[in-house]
Amino acid sequence: MIVNHGPIGVFDSGFGGLSIFREIHKLMPQYDYIFLGDNGRAPYGDRSFEVVYQFTNQAVRRLFSMGCPLVILACNTASARALRNIQVNDLPKLGDPTKRVLGVIRPTIERCADLSYSKHIGLLATQATVASRSYEMELEKSHPEVKLTSRACPRWVRLIEQGLQDTPEMHDIVKEDIEVMYDADPEIDTIILGCTHYPLITSLIQRILQEMEHPEIILMPQGRPVAYSLKDYLFRHPEVETRLTRRGTCKFYTSGTLTNFDHLAELFLGRNVRVQANHIEW
Repeated sequence: MIVNHGPIGVFDSGFGGLSIFREIHKLMPQYDYIFLGDNGRAPYGDRSFEVVYQFTNQAVRRLFSMGCPLVILACNTASARALRNIQVNDLPKLGDPTKRVLGVIRPTIERCADLSYSKHIGLLATQATVASRSYEMELEKSHPEVKLTSRACPRWVRLIEQGLQDTPEMHDIVKEDIEVMYDADPEIDTIILGCTHYPLITSLIQRILQEMEHPEIILMPQGRPVAYSLKDYLFRHPEVETRLTRRGTCKFYTSGTLTNFDHLAELFLGRNVRVQANHIEW
């Protein structure tokens, strides 16, 4: 068997995964990366289990075909609804046992369980992620003492992508969702931002927690936990790490329009970017 070397693949259903990629690249800039956003078919959050799995599997196979030996699902919905099937059922059929696919849920759980003193954690996420119960199942396996209270926030992504983060409408919707979750469990001391779009409104959420007189609640965006978990994984798995190329390059692909990608890529990466977003069709 010929063992190929190549970049780390990072996949998201839309743009939010760029917030994960940003932290991974910041921590490990020496590697080559390919980011693939399925912006033409986003969002995944309200799609069925079967459709999310089908779309995610297509994207993973595409990144493998582009030379990536390792793919990160930088998307909670894809991690919740497709990761296990891909790892258990699809990878063994590829004829290359060295390929790997990792998600964002387990690293987030591990970090939050360590941070929470009360062992009561809140989860703000898409409808698909909440319905999958993936966070609950991970907690039951590794931290059964932790209680998780979830709240689906189906309106947040649309408003964020429309640039309405600082509007009264966004404020009222976010506050309503947080209040419902907190009323369900007033002992929550840590909140997982379980959608990669949500870090863009961290300051708004903090302001709302101040209004609710709960500034002590810890917010957990996923970028850093995922980045450090990946670094640790590569240290523990040199058979994977040695297959990664190191030229410090980044390539971006999208199934959506190039103009829209360029605009929102800058928003999520947090800096001015000059990238060429290459259109891809399935």
